[in-house]
Amino acid sequence: MKILIAISSKEYSGPTLDVGMNIARAIQSSTTIVDVGQKISEFSLKDVSMANEVMESWDIDRPGVDVLEWAYNYLSENQFIEEQALKDGFPKNVLIESGTGRAEVLLKGSALENLSMILRNGDIIKELRDEVNTHEYDLTIIGGSGKRSMAHDMIQYIDSSIFVVNNFNINENYKILLAVDDSPGTAKAVKYGVRVAQAFNIKVELITISKDKHLVEENKKASDYAAKMMRRSGVEAQRIFKTGDPVDTIIETAGTNRIIIMGASSQSPITKFFMGSKPLNVMENCNCPVLIVK
Repeated sequence: MKILIAISSKEYSGPTLDVGMNIARAIQSSTTIVDVGQKISEFSLKDVSMANEVMESWDIDRPGVDVLEWAYNYLSENQFIEEQALKDGFPKNVLIESGTGRAEVLLKGSALENLSMILRNGDIIKELRDEVNTHEYDLTIIGGSGKRSMAHDMIQYIDSSIFVVNNFNINENYKILLAVDDSPGTAKAVKYGVRVAQAFNIKVELITISKDKHLVEENKKASDYAAKMMRRSGVEAQRIFKTGDPVDTIIETAGTNRIIIMGASSQSPITKFFMGSKPLNVMENCNCPVLIVK
């Protein structure tokens, strides 16, 4: 699995980086941390002769370098990279241009074998979409911005699973609330649920919701499958069956101390644009982290 952790500022990206790196360490995934800084003009790019050159001759830091330096210090202090790195400091001189507006530094990890940091400059949605499509990430982890429209656009247009670290509290005793039904995305959502549960060593609640009291047989089969997967993986799970509107019920059940996991909608992009979807509606209105699996 390949994970992309998107950070945006020193002030607000701590929970995003903490959640992402702990998941990465638990499943030993190839991991990239990306910051999208302000767009650099073509004149500036030419002026500093950035393409394919080492950045050690720069007098002024490129926009976003300070955020990467903060993330680098976090990795050092939390033993994700070699201890010597903290003494040496952030290696700006080996931040290498690997494409127009994209610079990369490879790190020697003590917790992960493949760990790198990326700095891109430009529109955040466009840059993240290009990063995911070009380098084929399986999971993108983003912060729970107050601008829910941004997370909405990322889920719509980025071709990977999306974990929105919304209102994450490191001191909270979380459980996973895993939505299970007969939709095509449930099987993959269950597999992600197992990985997240193992990463944080937490319990899982498998919730199946019917709009009336008659539980559809296919939903019952999906719940049986999910429970079987949890047992096989050694994850403690509880099954919950409820009646009502799926979006409202999930949000109410989740409260603030659940990590919601749902499969992505199978609706067409046009239908989702005009009508929305259950995962998008949950993400926009919940008060806890949510993982939408594609």
